[in-house]
Amino acid sequence: MNTAVFHPPVRTLMGPGPSDVNPRILEAMSRPTIGHLDPVFVGMMDEVKAMLQYAFQTTNNLTFPVSAPGSAGMETCFVNLVEPGDKVIVCQNGVFGGRMKENVIRCGGEAIMVEDEWGKAIDLGKVEQALKDHPDAKVLAFVHAETSTGAQSDAATLCALAREHDCLSIVDTVTSLGGTPVKVDEWGADAVYSGTQKCLSCVPGISPVTFSERAEAAIRNRKTPVQSWFLDLSLVMGYWGPGAKRAYHHTAPINTLYALHEALVILQEEGLENAWARHRRNHEALKAGIEAMGMSFVVDEADRLPQLNAVTIPEGVDDAEVRTRLLNDYDLEIGAGLGALAGKIWRIGLMGFASNARNVLFCLGALDSTLTSLGARIESGAAVEAACKVLDAC
Repeated sequence: MNTAVFHPPVRTLMGPGPSDVNPRILEAMSRPTIGHLDPVFVGMMDEVKAMLQYAFQTTNNLTFPVSAPGSAGMETCFVNLVEPGDKVIVCQNGVFGGRMKENVIRCGGEAIMVEDEWGKAIDLGKVEQALKDHPDAKVLAFVHAETSTGAQSDAATLCALAREHDCLSIVDTVTSLGGTPVKVDEWGADAVYSGTQKCLSCVPGISPVTFSERAEAAIRNRKTPVQSWFLDLSLVMGYWGPGAKRAYHHTAPINTLYALHEALVILQEEGLENAWARHRRNHEALKAGIEAMGMSFVVDEADRLPQLNAVTIPEGVDDAEVRTRLLNDYDLEIGAGLGALAGKIWRIGLMGFASNARNVLFCLGALDSTLTSLGARIESGAAVEAACKVLDAC
């Protein structure tokens, strides 16, 4: 078999993730590989932990990157905090709340579901009632930024409700970290996980996590062994724990951690507040263009994620055909809807390095041209001008 060298095309990634990777991060991955117990690498690990504390806005000692994607970060939280028989109140307003439920079941816990319409924020009243109805619940789990719909929920109030009812909180910030405010200590969140491939502009394959002292105490006081050897924090922290001496646990993804280090350096250089403002500004420009074409958003403006935009597909337009044309004609990727929203929405990401004025105008122009060529009922030619007024760039 003759196998050629693989050269992927250069795409503009404006879907739900991965997002475009900053060239500085790609360069970082090409640096020389050293051992995962090398003293120089151990020093870099400590820097990564400190910068993750900044990104999460926490002083939690137990803050580190799991050597696997966001789904493994989610599982790390559940397998360490949920034991057989534990009641867990799980909020679901999209795909990823459903994955939380599956984790509870696999841990032998009982999932008490609080369900809301897809595209809506989590109903705080329903959550409070569930906590009152189940005073023996151990954990409240919810998605801060639901990637499947672009809806953002009130994490501060949800974490406060959990504490008021003596529950631990597990919070999914995969799509929010680096793009909208994530304030772990201010919220009083207990176990929080994220991913590198969204607003951190890094390559996929790493999941930053952080655990409060309350969560650490719950892990230390478990009655049963953690069901996953690889994700057992009592073992992992022998490698990621404080101090220069590290115990071998697994061979870390060394070059990928170089990438995360560089991504976090870039975030610090820009400043969290500036990153949040940039994502908001570019969302407002995209919003102006989408609405000028006559299209609308699924999520109410007050609950809308600036970095993940769920746009309703115009009547009579074939979802897959538009996305295929954008990919083939413009090397532009946008995302399809999932679950209940499949075929009804496009998910347009403005995450991390991809959240810039050029991409906003490029996406709007390509979408306008493609829809017009398909005979869609839109206001052709209006989108880019509307976005320019917001960006003050034209």
